[in-house]
Amino acid sequence: MVIQFEQLFADPRLESAVRNAWESFVRGDPEGRKQLRSLVDMSWQRCRKANVDPHRISGPTPVSDDDLVLLRTNLGDMLEASAPIMAQARDLLAETGSMMLLADTSGTILNAEGDLRTQDAAASIHLMPGANWSEALCGTNAIGTALAVEQPVQIHSSEHFCAGIKNWTCSATVVRHPLDGDIVGVVDVSGLSSSYSPQSLALAVTTASRIESRMRLNELERRYRLLEQVMGHWRSDGRTAIALFDRRGGLVKANELAQSVVLEGGRTMDLTAVRRLPALALGQGLVQARSSLPDWLKAEWLEPLQVGGKKIGTLVIIPQAAAARSSWLPPAGGSVVTGQQSDAAHSWRTPPSDNFAHVLTEDAGMREVLERAELLARSRSAVLLLGETGVGKEEFAKGIHASHGPYVALNCGGLSRELLVSELFGYGEGAFTGARKGGMTGKVEAAAGGTLFLDEIGEMPLDLQPQLLRVLEQGEYYRLGETTPRKASFRLIAATHRDLRQEVAAGRFRMDLYYRIAVTTLRIPPLRARTRDIVLLAERFLQRSLEQHGRVPGQLSVRARQTLQAYTWPGNVRELRNVIEGSVLMNLRDAVGDYDVDIDQHSLDIVTDTSSRGAEPADERIVPSMAESEEVLIARAVRASHGNFTEAARRLGIAKSTLYAKMERYGLSRGDILGGR
Repeated sequence: MVIQFEQLFADPRLESAVRNAWESFVRGDPEGRKQLRSLVDMSWQRCRKANVDPHRISGPTPVSDDDLVLLRTNLGDMLEASAPIMAQARDLLAETGSMMLLADTSGTILNAEGDLRTQDAAASIHLMPGANWSEALCGTNAIGTALAVEQPVQIHSSEHFCAGIKNWTCSATVVRHPLDGDIVGVVDVSGLSSSYSPQSLALAVTTASRIESRMRLNELERRYRLLEQVMGHWRSDGRTAIALFDRRGGLVKANELAQSVVLEGGRTMDLTAVRRLPALALGQGLVQARSSLPDWLKAEWLEPLQVGGKKIGTLVIIPQAAAARSSWLPPAGGSVVTGQQSDAAHSWRTPPSDNFAHVLTEDAGMREVLERAELLARSRSAVLLLGETGVGKEEFAKGIHASHGPYVALNCGGLSRELLVSELFGYGEGAFTGARKGGMTGKVEAAAGGTLFLDEIGEMPLDLQPQLLRVLEQGEYYRLGETTPRKASFRLIAATHRDLRQEVAAGRFRMDLYYRIAVTTLRIPPLRARTRDIVLLAERFLQRSLEQHGRVPGQLSVRARQTLQAYTWPGNVRELRNVIEGSVLMNLRDAVGDYDVDIDQHSLDIVTDTSSRGAEPADERIVPSMAESEEVLIARAVRASHGNFTEAARRLGIAKSTLYAKMERYGLSRGDILGGR
């Protein structure tokens, strides 16, 4: 039910007409209700259907103190978040004739603060902690009606259904859990009719929003601590399906295997579709959990997590044998490599699909990453790809996408905030000077039904991140210059070279967005950690480049192979590809047959002096630290490009925005470099 804005507020000028309408309604006369707001009219009809006594003079008798303590305990999260806010209300509402109430989802009042004389008057009608003010018991009132319509409401004087509370004015709105949107309580501002103010509804809405924000921060902090406690489980062999749930039974994190496959009658399902398991909520014991668990989940897989005797979450561990019945798994003790690998020392086999056939590797660690990526390709869950610049994160994104609808990519680095907003969400006609007629479709809209890949998401401005979070959580967004929301449904794959947890700690990245995009993570190893792949990839790039340029077949020289393996590759695979292409272009000769290709030293200005060391093995060379290598390489690239940052970034095999960031990190400037620093 959507209530029009003008329907939210009462009009005291209609008091007499509302009173007459109530008298007619009680007599069974439908006439006279024309002056009623539709919100009030529908509430009165619900009250009649529920057989609420219109002559009731008060709310029900409050529950006992012990029962009230129990109710407060079960809603400890909301009360904890609201405590400082309610304390402020105690001072701010003193001598105002108003008080603030906090109720649970049943309408039972948990806490009351504000004007003491108003609280005394409220006690006479049981508008106090422990009393239930649902519509079904107390008729039309702000607390009960807000719960019924799940929206902000203001109920004034005669609009109340029961006679005994018609000299009160109340405004209320629901409080929603910030992670899943479930209603967890109600905030109400009440006073005698003489204290009526349209601003009281705004106060209730603002207070609810503040409580939700504090709950969000508290909940994310709890999840962070929960993840820290079970981090060891994610360092296992990757062959056990593991999922972590919070105190409310909400999914916090699952490893790649659990994300892709869990058992449900012998069929596979996406675990991320299971947003919440009430059986795992706080207060549920194992006996209760056993009776309410879904069919695919067995009680023996549950491991309650406790701190100081208090439950903080549940770890679900699906044994290898169970998971294997519904999922492709690699053989025990082995990883997956290409079918061309024949080394008997490795019992490797090819994954069941060719999503990643374009990823060439002989590295065991890289193949393990490919295994996990294969599993993720079967789900629709959000994925965060981690790795240094140039490791091939977009190649993995394309493989995980697996042709499910459109694939749309956007690099968040190097774009101004304004340009990023328009690229991401699009804009309406006339949004700004020079805007296209008819507006522009954004990447979010273009990715509908498919995958949106956001590269370098760590570069997204902080004030833009809530807009992305809204799309992910509510499926709604606004084009720039438009006021009507649009719908969007897509799978998000994000990538970054930054440590987002450090960015969160530094206040540069939202914690809630981090947990939303990092449902599962995939870390791609840098090229320097895959030494067997350097020459393998170089040979592929060489043949492609020779073919593209119409050159005769060639091969890397022995010296070229040694040079490539001695290098630290700060730009990773992208840099290697650019270096090989540059070397092909510099090996100008009209060869009629196979020939050896050397590495162009202008394309790759290696830090160590390889020429003076002959055929010395790469692992015996003196290799400087990564920071030293990067700083020197950047300086040499800028000098070789005569200060042209675009060309320098191309030589290094990195984005220009990344070049700027690295220069800032090392304190480098164009003037210093070209001046001979």
